[in-house]
Amino acid sequence: MVLLSVITVAWNNREGVIKTWQSLAHLARAQEIEFEWIVVDGGSPDGTAQWLAGLNGQYRLRFVSEKDSGIYDAMNKGINMASGRYAIFLNSGDIFHPDVVNVVRTLANYKKDNAMVIGDALLDFGEGHKVRRSAKKGWYIYHSLPASHQAIFFPVVGLRKYPYDLQYKVSSDYALAARMYKAGYPFKRIKGLVSEFSMGGISTTNNEELCRDAKRVQRRILRMPGFIAELSYQLRLRTTGKTKSLYNKA
Repeated sequence: MVLLSVITVAWNNREGVIKTWQSLAHLARAQEIEFEWIVVDGGSPDGTAQWLAGLNGQYRLRFVSEKDSGIYDAMNKGINMASGRYAIFLNSGDIFHPDVVNVVRTLANYKKDNAMVIGDALLDFGEGHKVRRSAKKGWYIYHSLPASHQAIFFPVVGLRKYPYDLQYKVSSDYALAARMYKAGYPFKRIKGLVSEFSMGGISTTNNEELCRDAKRVQRRILRMPGFIAELSYQLRLRTTGKTKSLYNKA
């Protein structure tokens, strides 16, 4: 049985898809681990589909290239295509860290698919400036994701029950994890670096929208009292502002 479905969502980023593909070699070092690569491309005009077709199914590749309703809709398509026990979302340009092979070997020893398994990630701010985001305790979900989205191994059975909710425009990943957590899927940490991704897409406007979206998740899904959700909102505004500052200095 396939252990892991690596799901990559792409739009007009052929070079990013190639970068992600190259990093799959780190995972392939664990020859005893079966994994598949699923790419959901939004019908890019840059040759992404043609390049993928040329791989001839390497890494059990399956892909679609068609119009979608945004990143979370594309991720849901990837979930529907997945045949693994776990899935991880590594979008175009995101890469696996070389240490992922050890993390996935540990993951393979888990007998039950009843937890979201989390590891660490490297945040790349450019010009060699990288910051490690270590996974936190599960209760951190009441403020934010306890690990980077690209460092969470989701049980596919849970993803099928609680897919991405398209009403959350920029924090549907947080909403999904919160919904699974409330439904009885705890977080389980594995020590080690899973992935690395660029912080180049950060914008102040998106950060503010993210904070508002996250507050809705806290109130509607996590059922947090209003004053606590407001405190979390204010803290998130401050921390995202610091992250923006780090990127601007890079």
